[in-house]
This record gives sequence, C-alpha cells and structure tokens, in this order.
Amino acid sequence: MCIDFQDLNKACPKDFYPLPRIDQLVDSTSGCKLLSMMDASQGYHQILLAPEDHKRVSFITSDDTFCYVAMPLGLKNVGATYQRMVDKIFLPQLSKNMEVYVDDMLVKSKEVDQHVEDLEETFAVLRKYRLKLNPGECAFGVSGGHFSRIHGNPARYQGQPSQDQGHSGHEKPHQHQ
Repeated sequence: MCIDFQDLNKACPKDFYPLPRIDQLVDSTSGCKLLSMMDASQGYHQILLAPEDHKRVSFITSDDTFCYVAMPLGLKNVGATYQRMVDKIFLPQLSKNMEVYVDDMLVKSKEVDQHVEDLEETFAVLRKYRLKLNPGECAFGVSGGHFSRIHGNPARYQGQPSQDQGHSGHEKPHQHQ
C-alpha cells in the first residue's frame, strides 16, 4: 500500500540531522580483522509513533479508516529520525567497534578473539530496544563484505563490482618497516 504524505510533508519542518559519510565508515574498518554486517528488518517500521501522531498518518480505504502505529515510509524526516535513534542507542559503540548507516549496522573488530564480545554488546542493545534484524541480509564474522551498497575489505576497498576496473598489471602495494 502506498500513502501520499505530500501535504503532511509540506507542513513538517525539514530535519537536517546528518547521515554518516560512507567513505568515513569504510575507512574506519581499516585494520579490522573481522566484520559483521547487519540489516534492520523493516527499519523505519520498528519506530513506534506517539499515540497523538496516529491521526496524522491515517488513511482511508474502501473498508475503513486506518492509521499507522509505527513510522511509515514516505514521511520527509524518516531517515534523519532513524539515524538519530541508532546514533543514540549505539553511542557507546560508535567509532569503537560499530558503525551505523540508517538501518545498516557494521560491527568491526581489530582482533578475531574480540569479535564475539563486540557482537554480544550489539545484540544486548538490539534486545534492549527490541530491534529486529533481517537474517537474509546479515553476514557475521567475515573479513570483508557488502555494507550499505559499498564493499568493505580491510585490505582494499572498492566500489560495486560493475564499477571496479581492476588493477591488473600493477604491483601490489607493500608497507615499509
């Protein structure tokens, strides 16, 4: 079902809460030995609306009048609202062992034996706030992978495979001690 929220969006002030920069999120995984990428299941719909706002997101069908009780897609500020929420609940972990881009979460560990503890910390927050993951979009304990449409690999970063021109014929860079 698609609801037109144009009039409501016009009446709402724009929320300028910033989204993280993807390049900085990817760079923050440099030196990490293990990553776990997770996707929130129907992310925006996991944020409950205040009861007094239900009437603002009501809609009429041929059968009856209904209203959303959770944040629907199509509202102007859903991205900013969701980002603010995840920034707040994951604050102790951000930049340390976790990065979040809206409904995409990345747990990162510099040492392999630390990764389970980092995941336990993340899952404790997810349970506390009753956030659910989409298991089909999660990858746990990998050395690189797909995070928010960008491929991350602690050794080398690249864009989507169709955009990656490759570097054949070039010597692999090495670090001088």
